[in-house]
Amino acid sequence: MTATLDVVRRTLVETLELQHPPEDLTADTPLFGAIPELDSFGVVALVTALEDRFDITIDDDEFGADLFETVGSLTDFVDAKIAV
Repeated sequence: MTATLDVVRRTLVETLELQHPPEDLTADTPLFGAIPELDSFGVVALVTALEDRFDITIDDDEFGADLFETVGSLTDFVDAKIAV
């Protein structure tokens, strides 16, 4: 998970233009509702960036609040998509 976590953190910071380094984001860092930049437009931009970086497809029916609950939940989801 570490390699995926590193890329997910960098993608979050770059895509949402967050003002802190990726290392500040831990697996337990809350996302949706805690990071103002992760609004509806931010979610679309983030999903697109993750799809590009990991060469995965995230279907509309896979979107849910639990996916964006924490950095760890998002990383676990990406890991599962890569494994397929």
